[in-house]
Amino acid sequence: MPAPVISLPSGAQQETVDFLRRLSSMLTGGRNAEMLMAAADMIETLGRRATTAEQLYQEQQEDHARNLELREVAELASDNLLAEVDSLKAEIDVLKAQLEERSGQLEEHGRQLDERNRQAEIDRNWFAEETLRAQAQAEQAEEKLSALHAEVDELRKPPPPEAIDESIAVVPVEQLKLARTQFDYLAKTFASSGDVVSMTICEIGARALDKALAGGEAGLAPK
Repeated sequence: MPAPVISLPSGAQQETVDFLRRLSSMLTGGRNAEMLMAAADMIETLGRRATTAEQLYQEQQEDHARNLELREVAELASDNLLAEVDSLKAEIDVLKAQLEERSGQLEEHGRQLDERNRQAEIDRNWFAEETLRAQAQAEQAEEKLSALHAEVDELRKPPPPEAIDESIAVVPVEQLKLARTQFDYLAKTFASSGDVVSMTICEIGARALDKALAGGEAGLAPK
C-alpha cells in the first residue's frame, strides 16, 4: 500500500529548504554538508512532484465529476430515446393496423365493384336480348296487322251489283261478327298468358271489325 502523500505548506517547505542550505553552507564541507544539501534538493524536488500530483489529482477529480455528469445526461437521454422509440413503435403498430383495415376495405370494395360490373354486363346482355326479342315481336305484329288490314279491306269491299240479294248480304255481316268474337277471345287469351303484343294486335283487329260492321250496317240501312 503506498504511503499517503502529505504536502507541507509552500512557505514552511521553502523555509526548511533554506534552513538546510544555510546549515550546509556553515559547515566546512564534508559528508554532512553534502547530505544536508542533498536533503534540501530532495525536499524541493519532492515538493514540486507533490504539487504536480495534487494538480493532477484535482484535474482527475474534476474529469471524474464531469464524466459522472455526462453519464447522467447520457442515461437520461437514453431513457428518453427508449421512451420515444416505444412510442414510435406503438404508433407504427396503430398505423399498420389501420393500413391493414384500409387494405381489406379496398379489397372488399374491389370485389363489390367487380360484382357490380359483372351484374351490369349481365343486365346489358339481357336488355339487348329483350330488345331484339321486342323488335322481332314488333315486326311480327306489323306483319299480322298488315294481314288483318288487308283482310278487313277485303271484307269491306261491296259485292258486285248482280250478286246482291238478302241472303248474300247477311252472310258477310255474320262472318264479321264471328271474326269480332274470335278477336275478343284471342285478346283475352293473350292477356292471360302475358303476350301483350298479340293482345294489342287482336284489339286493333277487333276495332277494325267494329268499324267495318258499322259501315256495313249503315250501307244496309233502309232508305
